[in-house]
Amino acid sequence: MINNADKFEIGGMLNRKLLVYCIKFIAAYCILYYGSQAIIGLSAPGGYYSRFVHDYLNYPALLRKGLLKCSQVFLEMMGYKTEMPDEYKIKMVGGKGVRMVYSCLGIGVSSFWAAFMLANETGIKKKLFFILFGIIFIFLINVGRIMLLFITANKGQKIPFGIEHHTLFTVASYILIILLIFIFDRSEKRSVLFSTKNEKQ
Repeated sequence: MINNADKFEIGGMLNRKLLVYCIKFIAAYCILYYGSQAIIGLSAPGGYYSRFVHDYLNYPALLRKGLLKCSQVFLEMMGYKTEMPDEYKIKMVGGKGVRMVYSCLGIGVSSFWAAFMLANETGIKKKLFFILFGIIFIFLINVGRIMLLFITANKGQKIPFGIEHHTLFTVASYILIILLIFIFDRSEKRSVLFSTKNEKQ
């Protein structure tokens, strides 16, 4: 039977674990998100521009290029004739297009997901697997958004239900994250159950 002292000790341990988790999560999120913003700022000509950061650390530019290129491939497969007049834009030949600015890259939601996984107490391989899995799906959701904007713009239509595209992307991404958290939680419980059974044997 658990007495009051034991309950107090258990409660204190849980509070400490929660506090440590929150500190790790906030630290990881700030490093990932604000670090990315710093890279974007240092890669832009003028101000605090750094050629080294621009040439070797500018992953947001590669992410934007990847999003536009993947969207272009899928749109071409659907029969649309597309072109990329510059590094920020994809458009229909003779038609309208979509301009991809840094706020549309999904860095915030990707940082949230990566921070959630990094703050958890699980194996490094499992962390990397879930981080990569989540970021790939967030990437694909963003590709879907670009394609939707491209098609509706060139057909003179609005996004279904009149939802603003940033809102649509954010809602879809966090629904994915909730689903991934559920899957991760289930996998952790299975691992604990499996370890307990092995210890008993």
